[in-house]
Amino acid sequence: MNPTFPLFHRSGSTVFVDDDPEYLEMLGMVMPPHWQVELYSRPGLFLERMADEPARWEADAALQLVMIDRARQGHFMAPQVLRYWADNPSRYQLIKTCVIDYAMPGINGLQVLNTLLDWPGSRVLLTGQADEQVAIDAFNRGLIDQYIPKHADDISTQLISKLHTLHQSAHARLNGQWRGTLNSGQFAWLQMPSVSDTLREHSNRHWVEHVVLADPFGLLAMDGEGRCHWLQLEPVNRLEELAELAATAGLGPSVCEQIISGRELPAIELHQQLALPGQVPMGKAFPVDREGRLLGAHFTLPASALPGPVYPYRHFLENQRQRRVQGD
Repeated sequence: MNPTFPLFHRSGSTVFVDDDPEYLEMLGMVMPPHWQVELYSRPGLFLERMADEPARWEADAALQLVMIDRARQGHFMAPQVLRYWADNPSRYQLIKTCVIDYAMPGINGLQVLNTLLDWPGSRVLLTGQADEQVAIDAFNRGLIDQYIPKHADDISTQLISKLHTLHQSAHARLNGQWRGTLNSGQFAWLQMPSVSDTLREHSNRHWVEHVVLADPFGLLAMDGEGRCHWLQLEPVNRLEELAELAATAGLGPSVCEQIISGRELPAIELHQQLALPGQVPMGKAFPVDREGRLLGAHFTLPASALPGPVYPYRHFLENQRQRRVQGD
């Protein structure tokens, strides 16, 4: 069973393929500015772009498997994830979603998609009225993830909504890899709709990528400016245990009382794992689920927590081609 909240999420490129350059330009203009968008008017150029994409996905998945295996051997996961973010800015270029027009000269969109057998991203077909049954059949056969009428009055709204949902859905393989790092109780929290909704809203508002960690339990995340964050998650029935841990870390009785009452949470374990200097930081607690049985606290990590400079997603967007149609 997959969690409703993705355990591993990162930004990536969305590619549009259509033989009409003006239609592509329109799509480029209406897509959200914080998305990386590529536009191709020639399927051949798009397929050249995709030639090495399965290998790049495979190499990135291998890096994640190494982190997971090292964690099973006793290495802390948080420093590994921060190192992965610092050392691999090419992850921004991975193509997450392809949106392809069905009716193109010489080749149709399904034929193009059928050449991408080993690429694990999401596939969306743009259709005309005459193509709708073809799209329905392709969807039912699992060849595409979505189909959208190309000339719908609300095409931009439909596209953004459906693409946003696809972007938020972790690829099954990656999600499966990270699922094995969580215990059953942690996984159960993420299955709760109120928890999933709260975490999704918080992540969408603050960050461009995140990883759910098991030890300690929470989200390690990065925003578009390259700043790293920690959202600690604590079940209320663990607060007394957390207060005892805080006392051993040198936090005073008044702080321990704040913890037991659920007003503040200390980032003790992350502070220790990252070998951060100074006193353990405290964060104001807020309820993550409707019943208030799971609490969260948001921390911004100091630059000293990072193993090296992180290339911000904002800089990556600024250095990309400004949504120019390729092949025009």
